[in-house]
Amino acid sequence: MLRIAVQSKGRLFDDTMALLSEADIKISTSKRTLLTQASNFPVEVLFLRDDDIPQTIASGVADIGIVGENEFVERNEKADIIYRLGFSKCRLSLAIHKEEPYEGLSWFEGKKIATSYPGILRSFLDKNNIRADIHVITGSVEIAPGIGLADAIFDIVSSGSTLISNNLKEVETVMKSEAVLIGYPGLSEEKKEILSQLLFRIEAVKAAEEKKYVLMNAPTDKVQEIIEVLPGIKSPTIMPLATEGWSSVHTVLDQKCFWEIIGKLKALGAQGILVLPIEKMIL
Repeated sequence: MLRIAVQSKGRLFDDTMALLSEADIKISTSKRTLLTQASNFPVEVLFLRDDDIPQTIASGVADIGIVGENEFVERNEKADIIYRLGFSKCRLSLAIHKEEPYEGLSWFEGKKIATSYPGILRSFLDKNNIRADIHVITGSVEIAPGIGLADAIFDIVSSGSTLISNNLKEVETVMKSEAVLIGYPGLSEEKKEILSQLLFRIEAVKAAEEKKYVLMNAPTDKVQEIIEVLPGIKSPTIMPLATEGWSSVHTVLDQKCFWEIIGKLKALGAQGILVLPIEKMIL
């Protein structure tokens, strides 16, 4: 049985449980308990606070865990990053009052900075030879300048709306973060095999993200030109239609270039274009 530590609530919890569900790992969360077992895969889930997960993995209490990279770096525990999951993205940034003129890092010299991430902040300040007073607080860091507790803050930023509502502006991005799968360095061979199976499922789910399965009818004499504009994962599937002179073309497109490619396909005579979501992709 592989034990995975997961954040007990919040956006990272939601994203993690969605990923496990898409990987067809059935876990009941209707009644929140500290530890629950999957019904169809040899894994059990341990629900914890996010800042407890790195230590739990490093000590071997759990085998693997999903945690924000920011928490992993801040805690500086002995565990390995196994896989970058690409969700729950954010950044750790320095922010000051919106009316303050800012011309560079020297602004922070001698200032008081409120943060929940003193380790990352201290490392950044030392690297840039900035001497500042770090005031460690938990909770609503963004209110610190408004109540006179600090001159600036160092905190997680996603959309930036919280900064705006507190009359702050982001001036320096120190670190970009996302959810990462971390692991205990001393896993047994049996647990490594289960982890390998889990990673296989996760990679299949992640590979399908931002991809679309596209089917279209096209004039047979235009098929070669159509193939040349398709950036599919491999050569597209071409099948003749009952109507003479027409073929069916099947391929996979990346969401990022989807509309640009569709426009070119239509210009080449493609018709009846169907676009379908992809649940999983085995590469």
